[in-house]
Amino acid sequence: MRKNIKLAAGFASVTALALGLTACGTSSDPASAKDEAGSADKALVVAASPTPHADILKFVQDNLAAKEGLKLEVKEFTDYVLPNTATQNGQVDANFFQHKPYLDDFNAKNRTTIVPVVDVHLEPLGLYSTSVKSLKDIKAGQTIAVPNDTTNEGRALHLLADNGLIALKDGVGTDAKLSDITDKKGLEFKELEAATVPRALNDVDAAVINGNYAIEADLSPAKDALVLEKGEGNPYANILAVKKGDEKDPRVEKLAKLLNSPEVKKYIEDTYKGSVTPAFGAAE
Repeated sequence: MRKNIKLAAGFASVTALALGLTACGTSSDPASAKDEAGSADKALVVAASPTPHADILKFVQDNLAAKEGLKLEVKEFTDYVLPNTATQNGQVDANFFQHKPYLDDFNAKNRTTIVPVVDVHLEPLGLYSTSVKSLKDIKAGQTIAVPNDTTNEGRALHLLADNGLIALKDGVGTDAKLSDITDKKGLEFKELEAATVPRALNDVDAAVINGNYAIEADLSPAKDALVLEKGEGNPYANILAVKKGDEKDPRVEKLAKLLNSPEVKKYIEDTYKGSVTPAFGAAE
């Protein structure tokens, strides 16, 4: 029987309080202590975005986990904060929803100690529109929505710059922001929380949307995007992550192996047909 539990954002305040109480905890604290002798027999609880992360985990849960002696429980989250705070304070054992640049930024800002375990897939960021058919139709005076978190906004701006819609300062990195634009070419920008960008698509001329949220909004990145990120050399592979010190948990190691298996590769390719692509390998 699947154990897939959706957690509402209303738990945010409770999670934040728990994080504050446990961030400085030791291995003897009840919230962070582990029964090492019995941990292998316990379900590994993983926080995940619904699509494609939870779907991939459910495939593992239904088809691969039992053969490896792994009990897997999936908890679905619909934002980019709670999965990390829940991992830090021990509400879940691991998470699967983010790329490493986002994790690095989150750790720096929140003093969390979450580390990557393995790369799994890439969700190409794309530019979408319901009113224009090609890049050349985007003109001065029009508005483009972009994600407002540090790494995804920088990622969005680089996508726009790489395709000639804006110009950025020389040498600006993955944390590019609106103030780093040297030539807006008459465009206006609307910053929104990443999960809400698809809902604003009809209210703007174009929008840069994360791959998972595009899929949830019934968009096909491979078909519907005006332009997509390139996969080669892309640093934004989505990762399995855990609290530092849990990397060698046997259950985590089993899941990491399964997430990089030929079966999962085929599942991703057959299911998402280029909208999500395998990006296997050790996370760095």
